[in-house]
Amino acid sequence: MVETLPVGRFQLQQQRLELKRWIPAFLSSHKTLFVLLWIAAFGSVFFWQWNIGGSGFSIFAKVGPGRPMPKMRPFAFNLTDFGGVGDGVADETAAFERAILAISKFGKRGGAQLNVPPGKWLTAPFNLTSHMTLFLAEDAEILGIQEEKRWALMPPLPSYGYGREHNGSRYGSLIHGQNLRDVVITGHNGTINGQGQSWWKKYRQKLLNHSRGPLVQIMWSSDIVISDITLRDSPFWTFHPYDCKNVTVRNVTILAPIFEAPNTDGIDPDSCEDMVIEDCYISVGDDAVAIKSGWDQYGIAYGRPSRNILIRNLIIRSMVSAGISIGSEMSGGVSNVTVENFLVWSSRRAVRIKTAAGRGGYVRDITYRNLTFDNARVGIVIKTDYNEHPDDDFDRKALPIIRDISFTEIHGHGVRVPVRIHGSKDIPIRNVTFRDISIGITYKKKHIFQCAFVEGRVIGTIFPAPCENLDRYDEEERLVKLSAAQNVTDIDYDI
Repeated sequence: MVETLPVGRFQLQQQRLELKRWIPAFLSSHKTLFVLLWIAAFGSVFFWQWNIGGSGFSIFAKVGPGRPMPKMRPFAFNLTDFGGVGDGVADETAAFERAILAISKFGKRGGAQLNVPPGKWLTAPFNLTSHMTLFLAEDAEILGIQEEKRWALMPPLPSYGYGREHNGSRYGSLIHGQNLRDVVITGHNGTINGQGQSWWKKYRQKLLNHSRGPLVQIMWSSDIVISDITLRDSPFWTFHPYDCKNVTVRNVTILAPIFEAPNTDGIDPDSCEDMVIEDCYISVGDDAVAIKSGWDQYGIAYGRPSRNILIRNLIIRSMVSAGISIGSEMSGGVSNVTVENFLVWSSRRAVRIKTAAGRGGYVRDITYRNLTFDNARVGIVIKTDYNEHPDDDFDRKALPIIRDISFTEIHGHGVRVPVRIHGSKDIPIRNVTFRDISIGITYKKKHIFQCAFVEGRVIGTIFPAPCENLDRYDEEERLVKLSAAQNVTDIDYDI
């Protein structure tokens, strides 16, 4: 008996058979397969945008250049929401101020994010607020207004007592903050540009009546992160955290001309505690990193040391000063600093500690490890006669203490003087250790490892041969020879 199917069921089977025959033919077409893949990709983007944006996705929305800006706070605003233009001509100062005022009201709700879109944003100095993220999009550039009258005047730093370049008031920074918590400056490698050229020219011509200001200065604050941006052409020091705790600088590029950009230090931790500087590229017109803690009697009275600082994974260039410096303003003390895994290239000096009578304070427990010097005039410098003072009222009997410093795994080539340690009778250098050092030299003069008033030791064999001031130990740290010449002076300033 033959089963008779209902008409509806028969039609359904016929449709399935047709579909089975149609699918292979459909997929065999390369153009059709491409269309399917394109639809799948578009769908993925649709859902991704929906998830990160929180407000849906419109196929008719205008798509801007660069990557989308992630939302890092519960609330986010664009600078254009507050009247920003971004053409490099309009004055955006009021837009920044309105935006930050609005963000300041979200502190108890997790803070808010200010997005700076692609464009050029010309502004006078402005202040940040707590619980804020400043996010610079790819191709976003904040430009500092060059007229100094638009830069607010501030009193001298209490640990300096002096404007650093002039007595009295100093210019503030382009981006400033005081008594803040939880501040992030980050982005897709957007740029903060101080346009310092006019400042450098006026400084050289002695046309400024006040000390120049930094590009970014954060004072008396904690929990600060600066990452994934470029800082360039600061009028003075580039990033200056002052008396701050828990500061991180990561994956930041800092640039200024290597000549004729005076005092454009890269990062200057000043009386700071618990700080990490890592994965950065710095090429500037002064020290790439300079750790400080106040100047002479003012720093002694202020009494805030810089301590617990880790510096690692840096590439650095400094043709005027040094890659990593401690001092010379270190009157509050500097301790527990580790510098590791960094390359300094085509520079005047690689690492330097500088101080003088009148500073007081101390530099101790400093570790340098796995450093590479590529074409540096002097590799390691410790100098105790850096006689630059705010005024004549400093205490000449305030002598700094320098001790407990180690150098391990130091390598390189093209260095004229690998080591120059210049202690003095009043400021001797104590307990300096050298181990695993091999530095190719370019200068054939005899005194290429120079010492004066230094006590310490060499472990194992190092190149070039160390000065006679240091005790010798073998690789197992067994004493081989005690030095009888710790106070010998063997410094050659012709090199």
